[in-house]
Amino acid sequence: MKRIAKFHKVSKERFTADWIDTFAQSQEEAEKVYEAIRLPKRATAGSAGYDFFAPAEFTLKPGETVKIPTGIRVEMQPEWVLKCYPRSGLGFKYRLQLNNTVGIIDSDYFYSDNEGHIFSKITNDSNENKTLTIPADTGFMQGIFVEYGITVDDDATEIRNGGFGSTTAK
Repeated sequence: MKRIAKFHKVSKERFTADWIDTFAQSQEEAEKVYEAIRLPKRATAGSAGYDFFAPAEFTLKPGETVKIPTGIRVEMQPEWVLKCYPRSGLGFKYRLQLNNTVGIIDSDYFYSDNEGHIFSKITNDSNENKTLTIPADTGFMQGIFVEYGITVDDDATEIRNGGFGSTTAK
C-alpha cells in the first residue's frame, strides 16, 4: 500500500468560525464540538474508505439537507485526489446523498486560505419516508484516495486559493 496522505484537524479558529457561520451557535458550543472531532479512519485493514465522523448529531427528515463543517483537512502527495461518498449503508437504507454526488478534494486544497477545511452537504433523499439520525461521532461519509493522471499537453500553472468553484478553467 502506498502511504500518500495525512489527515489533520483544521485550527480551532477556522472550525469555530465555520461552525458558527453554518449553525449560528455560540463560540463555546463550537469549541466543544471541535474538541470532540476525530480524524477519519479505516474500519478494517481491507477497507478502501476512510470514515468521516459526524462532529455533532444530525437528524434529517426526508428531503432535508445539512451542510457539515467536518473540521478535517488532508495533506496528500500531488497526483492524488480524495473522493468522498456517503457511507454505503446510509445510502442503501436512507438514500443519503452528497449534494455534489462525489466530493473531490484536490491535493492543493490543503494550502487554501480556509486551511482546506472539508465540508459535506448531505440530503436525506428517502422515498420511503424514513427520518435519518446520525449520532455524533458516527461515520457518515467515506473518503477514498485515488491516483490520477493528466494529458501530455497539459499546461496548468495556476495556484489554488479557495474551495468550491475556485479552480474553474478559463
